[in-house]
Amino acid sequence: MNTICTIEIIIAQRERILTMPKWVVDADHSVAAFSIRHMMIANVRGQFNKISGTILFDPANVLAASVDLTIDALNVFTGIQKRDDHLRSQDFFDASIYPAISFRSVRVDSADCNQAKVVGDLTIRGITRQMVVDVEFTGPVQDPFGEGSSIGFAATAMINREDYGIMWNQPMANGGIMVGRYVRLFIDIEADLVND
Repeated sequence: MNTICTIEIIIAQRERILTMPKWVVDADHSVAAFSIRHMMIANVRGQFNKISGTILFDPANVLAASVDLTIDALNVFTGIQKRDDHLRSQDFFDASIYPAISFRSVRVDSADCNQAKVVGDLTIRGITRQMVVDVEFTGPVQDPFGEGSSIGFAATAMINREDYGIMWNQPMANGGIMVGRYVRLFIDIEADLVND
């Protein structure tokens, strides 16, 4: 590829970013949640109530979208204080050292109607792994108070927590483990259009 082509591609990417509608996460109406097996028999659920970030997204050009999200690991909540404290500790998120969990998209692999597959880098405890997220989007709609436009995103994925250095466990008598390795992720976002 010659230099002129490279420059043209860079300019085209810059123009796409500048013209793509920008949406800011509405923290009051967004949550990142998870579900994990406990003692191999039941699911325990939890969530992070502090999520922030921006999404460049045009429903007419989904493949050009990009996402940049940050989740506050210190804000993990399962409803049980003792468990929440354990999750913040070095055994799990080590949140005093790594207070942020981040997701940054790399590309959108496919899009069909209101669904897409987003490939991105998830960072937990300072370890980054690439993953695929299934996303469904709804809207945009006009705010009933006349304050602007909003759009919704519902994302799901599954990760192996051990890929991110979260290794804590306890063996069980039947050969099982106390805490499952695989974690289901559910991210629900309401985002507001930025009007320049």
